[in-house]
Amino acid sequence: MSVRRSRLRALGRVGMARYCCGPHHEGDAMTRSRVRSLRRKREVRGTNDGMCEGFTLLELLVVIVVIAVLATLVAPNVFRHLGAAKDATARTQIEMLGAALDAYRLDTGRYPSSEQGLDALWSRPMREPLSANWKGPYLRKEVPADPWDHAYVYRSPGTASGTGYDLLSYGADGKAGGEGDDADILSWKGK
Repeated sequence: MSVRRSRLRALGRVGMARYCCGPHHEGDAMTRSRVRSLRRKREVRGTNDGMCEGFTLLELLVVIVVIAVLATLVAPNVFRHLGAAKDATARTQIEMLGAALDAYRLDTGRYPSSEQGLDALWSRPMREPLSANWKGPYLRKEVPADPWDHAYVYRSPGTASGTGYDLLSYGADGKAGGEGDDADILSWKGK
């Protein structure tokens, strides 16, 4: 009996864990029957001396519930600011397109026609009225879509603005009018 205990002490915790929890191969220092008897003794005493431990189902469920509660608190704040960010992006893009339209007008003497559209800022217009003074492109990239993936509406001569053109985005719904995220964003009106 004392030989067995001295052998177990010599193995230490790592060695014991290998024999109690891990795979057993022929030729191991301890036989399967000895391992079974050690397991039975540990079960009777109600301890495993820190070996073969893991998370219980209850502990995992508590962690999942805590994560779910945190997600429900954070998600509304993130999505509330998403609409405002898209609105600000559309206003910034309209300002950028307005500056490019002004540069086009300085070179050619007029704004692009409604038929030429905003594409005249990126490539030389092939529709009338043609201009020999076109020195574009007036944008670094092609004309972007609005944040809701709709094309910006451009009209020249403008009917609503005093700048000579109307430039607007119809918002999230892509239709004229609306409130909130569906509200129109107009070049001739600030916030």
